[in-house]
Amino acid sequence: MFRFLRCLAACLAVSFLSDGAWLSDSWAQTRTGQKSRAAKARSNATVNYEAEARLIEVYRLIGAGKSREALGLSSQLVADFPHFQLAQLIHGDLLSLQTKPIKTFGDIPATMNKNGTVAALTELREESVQRFRALRDRPQAGTVPSQLLGLSTRNKHVIAVDASKSRLYLLSNSPQGLHLVADFYISVGKSGISKYLEGDLKTPLGIYYLTTPIDPKLLAPLYGGGALPINYPNPFDLRLGKTGSGIWLHGSPPERYSRQPKSTDGCIVLANPDLQKLMATVAIKTTPVIIASQLQWLTPVQLQPERRQFEASLDAWRAAKNNGQAELLYSFYAADFNNYGRTLKDWWPSVAQSLKMAHRRPFQWHEVAVLLWRTEPGSKNPNVMVVTYDEYSPGIKQPTTKRQYWVQAGNQWKIFFEGAIATS
Repeated sequence: MFRFLRCLAACLAVSFLSDGAWLSDSWAQTRTGQKSRAAKARSNATVNYEAEARLIEVYRLIGAGKSREALGLSSQLVADFPHFQLAQLIHGDLLSLQTKPIKTFGDIPATMNKNGTVAALTELREESVQRFRALRDRPQAGTVPSQLLGLSTRNKHVIAVDASKSRLYLLSNSPQGLHLVADFYISVGKSGISKYLEGDLKTPLGIYYLTTPIDPKLLAPLYGGGALPINYPNPFDLRLGKTGSGIWLHGSPPERYSRQPKSTDGCIVLANPDLQKLMATVAIKTTPVIIASQLQWLTPVQLQPERRQFEASLDAWRAAKNNGQAELLYSFYAADFNNYGRTLKDWWPSVAQSLKMAHRRPFQWHEVAVLLWRTEPGSKNPNVMVVTYDEYSPGIKQPTTKRQYWVQAGNQWKIFFEGAIATS
């Protein structure tokens, strides 16, 4: 009787409910089944996060054999979020349970099992499992995504996407370190991840940065409440011959609360309230966006050896530049170096000219951020360092913000892209 939901709740919910790290005060209030009108007036972002937590509480009650209490809470949930399809499905099952035994998740009559209903139910089951999995397998306190070797004070936030969990994590960067402040369910490409070609319906993997947001007034309803584009293809993507464009973090259409785990043309899609919270929090140009097949969470201490090893190369590059050692400096650049379309041969004269002034007054570097893109399992691509910094050139008061891409070749690091970027 109602075996699927009870089994799912028992196997998944119990393992993370005891953690409590993801619970919010607003969710605790809904456990009493007394959601007030005042609660409805909260910010969309808070209410949305509450919606998922309330769905998890419905599962908890089912697992505890309290189907009538679960029905009461699900009734409130679907009233507040009528377009939350997964919640509607669970609510329908709970209603049916009052009159007959339920055999499976989304137990519909055979006469209704047509026009893609089975496929839709399969997608909703996957969404349910993905939500549970992400909330069960929480990152341990004090850990960060392994790509974050070092951030600058300019990087107030970081976005990290774990495609295996259909989850976007928002981290805050402060003098006390990185802290996870929120996480949201997301959808990715219909064909999965690891985008390579335009139109392949895949979401790219890599380290990106938010670019200029798009005015919601210019967007079709499909994109929900707004869009945050990322700089795909980045210089590493171009080096690998990847094509395509227009990869955004955007919202859901008004008739849908959320989309299934694999349902986009390559973008990352959130529920509209989640997107609104994200847009109100992050900064364009300076917010890194990490998209990985699976995030690895490590402590900053565990990341120190890799950072120190790379910084030896970075410091040697700085020393060669400040000492005017043109030949040595040249050796740090890869043969296929690119500066916005210019080859190393075409670009080098401008570097040589700047070196002539270095003996009078040294270059200075501030606001240095170092991120490591780790090659995906099974990939033949090398590791890549993405370094962003402010460079003060001799005799020039205002710094230039630059970004470098370093590729690992054996025990050496070589720069294959370097160029100025806009940060505002």
